[in-house]
Amino acid sequence: MPVPVPRQRAIPAVESGQAQAASASGGPLKEEAHRVAATNAPSGGPLTLLLIEDDPAGQIVPELLDSAGRPIRVRTARNLTEAERLLTDDVHCILLDLALPAPGRAAEADGERADELAVLRHVLEIAPRHAVLALTASGDAERGAEAVRVGAQDYLFRDELDSRLLSRAIRYAVERKRSDTAERRLAEGRLRAQENRRLERGLLPTPLLEGSSLRFAARYRPGRSRALLGGDFYDAVRTADGTVHAMIGDVCGHGPDEAALGVELRIAWRALTLAGLCGDELLGTLQEVLEHERADEEIFATLCTVDISPDGRRAGLCLAGHPAPLIAGPGRTAQLLPYDNNGPALGLLPGARWPRMQVELGAEWSLMLYTDGLIEGRVGAGKERLGQDGMVAMIRRQLSEGLQGENLLRAAVHEVRDLNGGELTDDVAVVLLDRTP
Repeated sequence: MPVPVPRQRAIPAVESGQAQAASASGGPLKEEAHRVAATNAPSGGPLTLLLIEDDPAGQIVPELLDSAGRPIRVRTARNLTEAERLLTDDVHCILLDLALPAPGRAAEADGERADELAVLRHVLEIAPRHAVLALTASGDAERGAEAVRVGAQDYLFRDELDSRLLSRAIRYAVERKRSDTAERRLAEGRLRAQENRRLERGLLPTPLLEGSSLRFAARYRPGRSRALLGGDFYDAVRTADGTVHAMIGDVCGHGPDEAALGVELRIAWRALTLAGLCGDELLGTLQEVLEHERADEEIFATLCTVDISPDGRRAGLCLAGHPAPLIAGPGRTAQLLPYDNNGPALGLLPGARWPRMQVELGAEWSLMLYTDGLIEGRVGAGKERLGQDGMVAMIRRQLSEGLQGENLLRAAVHEVRDLNGGELTDDVAVVLLDRTP
């Protein structure tokens, strides 16, 4: 069916008002919105229309103009096969005659009508990123509305076209497609972010300490912006004999790959601990897990494990390149546990050994395990870092102020952040175990 078609002409870019409005809402996905708004957008070059119509030759056509009054370039295709060949990245809008037969379109059979929009569905399948305008017979508004419902940006009556109407419809369709694409990808991005948060939240540990008299508290702050999980990991479980096992670790780096590896190591530690492994045997097996699961041979992890006897007065301590825990109690100044027999980090030395040190805890105590994110923050505007000595002094002061449990950990992490002059770049994990008679 003949359609008035203009000669090929060139125009510069159209405005991106709706797409800009979609991306101007801000938030963590704003950058994605700007990227999406550029999809199929003319970047200083001509705006191109692809007309798909079975007999376009020899028609007198109106002149199509962009909003600045410059001509719109038009390509013509007589069928869908030819349209696929002409459908290059510089095409911004497709004007499709719905009367065009679709490839392989079946005739009516068994009293059922063939799909009248099959040609449109095919075009939407081969051109998902392009704006589509549907042409239909005058008065067939129902079919045009159905075309929009299926996926076209708008519909026009074939015999009511004029230059102004068609030019405006093309510009509108391009902008609407860009806006719809931006909104869809923003929604997909929000959904992915929500799913990631749910996944990360589900991967955080739930200590298994039922039956123990020890009190447990933890504080976790990932270094990645808007993340719930980093390369630090921790856990605590009570085995059948009444021993409480706790650990804290740190995979070098703090991206999503390190976070995933940290979760794997934590789960492996829990399974091995519940299976009865402890000390050097457990750490050796964890090193095998790390070596098999890490993406790069240079990736390593530090680890601190403690196993507290059922009476709560003694503990075994293993350090794999990790800072020593801090212990405090009534009449006992907060101090670090011995770390002379600190073994290497996991993943550094094949066949390494990790001595298990016996530590006397006493009748009443608080034991704090932490990652280096707590001690490596800067102090003030200079290059000086808090360090272990600074952390010990800070905890001593906070304990003297009566802070304990969750309140102590919250105050410690907040003060370290304040001393750093802003958010810490490294992950921070802190675990506190308390025993009172």
